Amino acid sequence: MPDKLLSGKFAEEFIVERPDIALMRQHSLEVGVDPIIPAMGAQLAVLAAATRPTNIIEVGTGLGVSGLWLLSGAPEAVLTTIDSELDYQTVARKGFADAGLPANRIRLIGGRAEDVLPRMNESSYDLVFIDGDPANVIEYVEHGLRLARRGGTVTVAHALWRGRVADPAARDDTVAGFRMLLKEIASSDAVLTALSPVGDGLLQMTKLTD
Repeated sequence: MPDKLLSGKFAEEFIVERPDIALMRQHSLEVGVDPIIPAMGAQLAVLAAATRPTNIIEVGTGLGVSGLWLLSGAPEAVLTTIDSELDYQTVARKGFADAGLPANRIRLIGGRAEDVLPRMNESSYDLVFIDGDPANVIEYVEHGLRLARRGGTVTVAHALWRGRVADPAARDDTVAGFRMLLKEIASSDAVLTALSPVGDGLLQMTKLTD
């Protein structure tokens, strides 16, 4: 077990973050927003580069850290990103512009994801990233799978929820929600699934059916 912990720490510290993303990370931490760690960002960037998405949708803009990572792997994609905190999106918009991303490649939507997602067109996105309110993660994933095209991938941050999902003694509502999600997804024939321990868990589901 110690070797595994050391390997995980080494892998997470292996990633060198671009200066513009590192700056947005600093701004995020200053205002109390917890962005994805660089290792998770890099995994998303590799996934984006491998899938070559045209359209990406993100639940949880924050200050733009995850969006910059996603677009670093998909320089031609259009990112639609949803957040209820309009002040955060204002900062994110500037961060995207400072990174040299054209405004027509960024679509920021202000509002609660549970209100916005039902209005989005199904089977319209190649890559979905979910980093929103953990209390609604199952609902977000249901919408994410609806929005993803066949062959598209839905990813979920914090799938191991601060290491508590694997702890039998942890039984709060958030942990129960993630456990239920993982159990349902693992037994589904509609997706191919992988669960990475990077950060506090990155769940990846590729949609096999319409």
